[in-house]
Amino acid sequence: MSNFKSAIFAAAALLFSMPAFADLASDKAAVDGAKAAGTVGEQADGYLGIVSSADGAVTAAVNAINAGRREVYSQTASKSGTTPDAAGQATGAQLIGRTPAGQYIKPMGGAWTKK
Repeated sequence: MSNFKSAIFAAAALLFSMPAFADLASDKAAVDGAKAAGTVGEQADGYLGIVSSADGAVTAAVNAINAGRREVYSQTASKSGTTPDAAGQATGAQLIGRTPAGQYIKPMGGAWTKK
């Protein structure tokens, strides 16, 4: 299996199973609401981004979740022999693929687009 495919599976497994994310339930709820409202979206680099102006609570939630993702991508990279950026991009592709229609995504080098 290529390093890229290994990174996809390892990052996804860590991202969706780490207890740290369970502790972020209120942040996830805030971000989910902001995604539905078109304020926050998924980016191809594996991180959340602010699509349009967000209040302080949403911005803090995005930052907290992105910090957790950054940690997961670093762990994935060290276990799979890839880079944190590659792990993030592999996971970003999965997250964008699962983004519901009507929410915003941002491809690499692109602009925010409604899916």
